[in-house]
Amino acid sequence: MKYPAFLRLLLAPVNWLRKIRGFRLVYTPLLAIVLFTAVMGIILGTLHLQEKGQQESALFRELSFAKQRIQLRFVNNADSLNTINREIAASSEDAKLKQLVREQSDDLVLNNHEIVKIIWLNADNSYQWTAPANNPKTDWISKTQNERAVNEGLTNAIELSRVTSRTAFSQFISLNLPSEESLAKDRRTVFWQVAPNIVGGQAIGFLAALYTTQGILDVIPNELKAHYRFTLLTDNDRVLSISSDRDTPKRAFSNQTSLDIGVLSPNLVLRIDTYPPPTNLTFRMLIGVVLGLSAFVIWSLWSVLKQMQVRQEAEANLRTETSFRNAMENSTPVGIRAHDMEKRITYVNRAFCEMTGWSSKELIGLMPPFPFWPDSRRDELVEKMNRALKMESGMKTGIEGVVLHRDGSLIETRTFIAPLINEKGTQTGWVTSLIDISEPKKIREELAASQERFVTVLEGLDAAVSVLDLENDHLLFANRFYRENFGDDSKGHFQLAGNANNLETLHDVAEDLQDSPPGIPTSFLYQESESEEIQLSDGSNKWYEVRRRFIPWVDGRLAQLLIATDITMRKEADDLARQQEERMQFTSRLTTMGEMASSLAHELNQPLSAISNYCMGVAKRLEGNLDPVLTKDILPALEKASEQAHRAGTIIQRIRGFVKRSEPQSKLTAISEIINDAVGLVEIEAHRHRLTIISQISENLPAVDVDPVLILQVLVNLLKNGLDSTREAYPLSSRWSAAPVKISADLDTSIFPAMLRIQVSDGGAGIPKSVSQRMFEPFFSTKSDGMGMGLNICRSIIESHHGRLWAVNIMDAEHTKLAGCTFTILLPLESPETSGNV
Repeated sequence: MKYPAFLRLLLAPVNWLRKIRGFRLVYTPLLAIVLFTAVMGIILGTLHLQEKGQQESALFRELSFAKQRIQLRFVNNADSLNTINREIAASSEDAKLKQLVREQSDDLVLNNHEIVKIIWLNADNSYQWTAPANNPKTDWISKTQNERAVNEGLTNAIELSRVTSRTAFSQFISLNLPSEESLAKDRRTVFWQVAPNIVGGQAIGFLAALYTTQGILDVIPNELKAHYRFTLLTDNDRVLSISSDRDTPKRAFSNQTSLDIGVLSPNLVLRIDTYPPPTNLTFRMLIGVVLGLSAFVIWSLWSVLKQMQVRQEAEANLRTETSFRNAMENSTPVGIRAHDMEKRITYVNRAFCEMTGWSSKELIGLMPPFPFWPDSRRDELVEKMNRALKMESGMKTGIEGVVLHRDGSLIETRTFIAPLINEKGTQTGWVTSLIDISEPKKIREELAASQERFVTVLEGLDAAVSVLDLENDHLLFANRFYRENFGDDSKGHFQLAGNANNLETLHDVAEDLQDSPPGIPTSFLYQESESEEIQLSDGSNKWYEVRRRFIPWVDGRLAQLLIATDITMRKEADDLARQQEERMQFTSRLTTMGEMASSLAHELNQPLSAISNYCMGVAKRLEGNLDPVLTKDILPALEKASEQAHRAGTIIQRIRGFVKRSEPQSKLTAISEIINDAVGLVEIEAHRHRLTIISQISENLPAVDVDPVLILQVLVNLLKNGLDSTREAYPLSSRWSAAPVKISADLDTSIFPAMLRIQVSDGGAGIPKSVSQRMFEPFFSTKSDGMGMGLNICRSIIESHHGRLWAVNIMDAEHTKLAGCTFTILLPLESPETSGNV
């Protein structure tokens, strides 16, 4: 009888078992039952999973639809409340518009079951009107004991809306209502939504809508509520309202999602549960069929249990024997592999896999040359293997070879080969055993490498390491750093010791140890001295941190180990830090003096104003006197005294504005005002040193967007530097011929876009080349009492205004020497923010 192809494929294992073991009557029905049961189980499971997936998809879809309906209703309500707010703001004088607003509020309450009432409150939280006005359904709160809780929730929501200027929600309010109240269930839990009415940035009132949680569920269509139960919960799983009191089964499908009804809203969770579906008779019949077939399978298996027990016992013995053999092979560190007659690998143990880094699956089936043989020695190893398989002498002594680990490391091995004989006495292959003989070689190589690494580390240290023989003062060891800095003798060792009598002391120690019993006391060895900082006296002024200890040399002699680390740079850094600390203290004193100057300017400004007013008052009273002597002598003197008092007050006002601390603030400022203030501040010091300052400001210069206080600070600093340079170049007796310090302002039209150019020029000795390269660096100064921060701060201020600052020397007429210096400032006419928006 011929079978179809797929049946022949299914019956192939059965036929094989029938021919081999003769158990046709047992295994054929057993295999058929197992296959049928498996297929039916897969079909039922697939149907069940498919039905479950469809129900979950439908549940998620309906939940998403209900969520969208609720969110859309809250969005529409919020839009309606905002519209009513706008009309309230516009109806302050129109009675008809006010009536229209009340009607819109009534319609909003009547058309939305979730809203109970709407209240309009003014900015002082006083009730103005309620919608609907004369409806008995809206005054049910005042008849209960819940009015206080509802009002507190409204007050909290209004305060939150007032602070945030946005629509806000109150927390959920649970009401205690009498059971006979017809709407007790619908109004069990309520909350407020407050929309601020903001006009001109101020809240003129608040429109509050009272919601019921049960009314929110009324937004969901009744068709959905007939098939599913919807529940509103808080974020802590407190039930607010349920669409139906009908119970759901324990294994009902359920899903939930968060309702985002507003930015300042409480957390609401909408949950959906399914009701029990109708009875599925077909599905239950299929389950009954499967259960019947399963009982038949159990009965069939019971009938073959005795035969299976015999087989399991034999298999258990075989597994025990196999496990014992595998344990023996895996416990030995010798790598074992087997080859067939074609030299193909048929077996490897765990030790061989660890030796090569390859897994057994990757090795079985390979033929020589093998991947664990180095490429450079493959031909040699193939020849050795062929010779060993033919010669018995190689089997006794073993063959030395090498194995390449997968990570690239080489393992020296010795291989032993033996023929593999089966139960019939026929050779079926060979068994090879590999022993790792590279461990002794590795130990010797590692010792040599360790010694080399130790010497390499000492040679690479940036510290002088030296060992001195205490008996003959010879240098036993010196690293590279010591040889490069102190030579090959022991003089450097004693220089680093830092004691002129150290040589005699070391000799005394050596003699005492020679007279003592054999052996160097352990308490004496390895006692490291405290580190000392030694400065060499050879003119190099280098500093070293030195540590010393006594050690026994390799031949037993006493020696001294010295380690010296160069700390010259650390010393220089400490000196620099100390100097910077002194400069910071000086800056603190300057700051204190600036604060005192500001206070002094404030105190002097009032008496100077009084002097000016008194002088002007006396001059007014004397104008009526016709005495020519008074008119000629006294009045001009009083006017000059008043003018000088006013000038002194102006100077003090400028000083106070200059030293007053304030936050940087940019504004449109005329550059001429800043230059005049700067000249007025520095002019006093210029006159004191018999020098002059002139200013040249072009007409019709546009105002620039700068911080006037910071730009004034820059100009005052540059003018003072110009005065100092001129004063150093000219002695006091010849300053009448010194060129004045000049400050000018114009437009630089040679670049695009044009920029405001300010130049400060002096007639001093100029800036040397070595100074010009570092003069803008912080803490660099050519003055003995200077901080070195002036020009650095000036450049930072100008660059913060998106401008540039640089200096150029001025040569004399013959171009033979420096005749002054010019500092140039370029400032943009428009701020980057303004120009970027245009």
